[in-house]
Amino acid sequence: MMNAVILAGDNQADVKAINVINKALLNICGRPMVEYVVDALRGSSYIDRISIVGPVEFLTKHLGEKVDYYFEEQGSFFQNLDTAIQPFKEDKNIIIISSDIPMITSQVIDDFINRCADKDADLCYPIVDKKTNQSMFPGFNRTYVKLKEGSFTGGNIFYINPRVIDSCRDFVIKLIDYRKTPWKTAGLLGMDLLTMLILGRLPISYIEKRFSDLLNIKAVAVISPFPQLANDVDKPSDIEMVEKYLSCD
Repeated sequence: MMNAVILAGDNQADVKAINVINKALLNICGRPMVEYVVDALRGSSYIDRISIVGPVEFLTKHLGEKVDYYFEEQGSFFQNLDTAIQPFKEDKNIIIISSDIPMITSQVIDDFINRCADKDADLCYPIVDKKTNQSMFPGFNRTYVKLKEGSFTGGNIFYINPRVIDSCRDFVIKLIDYRKTPWKTAGLLGMDLLTMLILGRLPISYIEKRFSDLLNIKAVAVISPFPQLANDVDKPSDIEMVEKYLSCD
């Protein structure tokens, strides 16, 4: 068994016009979006305890005893993460998942954990092939990266050793800050990697090795056949498509 952290900090993106105090509380088929994520975790064969960070007053009202630990949101991504992982800091591995993927199911979570379990990795990150995603969710607009093996989009769930988070922090912050400045990104990742990426010739194994070397961890990309873990709700039109998929009455 393992434990899970749900990140439900304030991140309203393009849904600011909708009358909720937090994106996690968006109404999907009459239920707050985050509840779908909690229920999927609770139904998993592998998940024991659940921690969540976000607007505690509202989350407890909707989720009650489904969640074991509630933490008030602190501000930045890493502040929220540091707070929410406190009960699990000594665990070998945990699941970190966002609150905005309401199509996630227990089956999807179990499949991801199964694929990660035999990797002996510090970090597993799921990627979904463009063809797979568009076949199931043709209306969702996702950002894809063209690699040697195909075009992929990233998921919103991580399998991670919590003890490596501190060592990865500065690098991840820089990577986020530099994402719109190619020459700075090149300084972090290496011009060779960026050149292959631009040419569409970058192998997944090359990315894994580069990140593993830079972070001094074992990082692995896991190709998932389940697009549900990659399609988050970012705008009102996403809600309509999600409700159609979930067959709301």
